[in-house]
Order: sequence, then C-alpha cells, then structure tokens
Amino acid sequence: MEKTFAQISELFDQFSKDASLQVEKGNKAAGTRARKASLELEKLLKRFRKESLEASK
Repeated sequence: MEKTFAQISELFDQFSKDASLQVEKGNKAAGTRARKASLELEKLLKRFRKESLEASK
C-alpha cells in the first residue's frame, strides 16, 4: 500500500504541473500529458482502494 501511495503522490505532482501549464499558458502538449496522467491516477486510486480495504480486514 505504501508503494501505491508513493506512486499516486508522484503522479499527482506531475499531473498538477502539466495541468497548470495547460490552464495558464495554453500548452497543448502539457494537456495531453495531464490527461494521460489522469488515466494512470484512476488506475492507481482503484488499486489503493482495494489494498486499503484488504488492510482493514
């Protein structure tokens, strides 16, 4: 679970940076990277939820 959390934190930082570039400067490539990161975040968050439920049993 700790590894998944670290991956989520790292990926969210990357997503935040790229999304900010798209919003503030209209950087299209950053928007593409942000969308890709959001899909990966979705997968990691689902994995974290599953691991968290298992740990609480």
